[in-house]
Amino acid sequence: MYLILFDVDGTLVDSQNTILHGLEVGFEAVGLEMPDRKTALSIVGRSLEEAFLDLVGPEQADNVPAMATAYRQAKISRRQQGLDLDPLYPGAREAVDRLHRRDEILLGIATGKAMRGVRHMFDNHDLHGRFATIQTADTSPSKPHPDMVHQAMAETAVAPEHTVMIGDTGFDMAMAKAAGAHALGVTWGYHDHSRLRENGADRIISSYSDLDEALGDILNFDKETI
Repeated sequence: MYLILFDVDGTLVDSQNTILHGLEVGFEAVGLEMPDRKTALSIVGRSLEEAFLDLVGPEQADNVPAMATAYRQAKISRRQQGLDLDPLYPGAREAVDRLHRRDEILLGIATGKAMRGVRHMFDNHDLHGRFATIQTADTSPSKPHPDMVHQAMAETAVAPEHTVMIGDTGFDMAMAKAAGAHALGVTWGYHDHSRLRENGADRIISSYSDLDEALGDILNFDKETI
């Protein structure tokens, strides 16, 4: 069996606008100036408190809990209003469905989101029932700590050499390599090609149309869909 793990933000869904809105709410809550867009998005993939700490620095650590709370409350409120409907990237659904149909492949999620955010994505895009393991910030340390990948492999009984983490950030790549798994970077998210490579990406793709070939090369399995 093979285990294919997907990151969410920047890999499956384009969530940059809703993330930026939440960050703005967090900064406004404590009266701090929001960083520029590129800097703000550079922390995508980290768990929420760690992301805010990365942005404000240790001298503002006391403000981080209030910022994270404001972010979460804004997210919950917007979802209740039917907002924050982050779109799937082109080809994401087809790729997930195609891999899910293969008997020798199990799919999983490894994300800095909370579980409620993952469920929200599943509800919006009808993705229930496709993922055998779901690892979130609720139960694991922030990326790049390897716990999410370790837990996913333990739950599915798949070995590291048969596991691939697909993500758009250096955090995803470093997490995978720390767990002994393969790392497949995608360029349509939040970190550029060089950062993915520097953090251990085995392969980097620029479109979901390249995914099957890249997985086949990494794992050496039959690329034909079933």
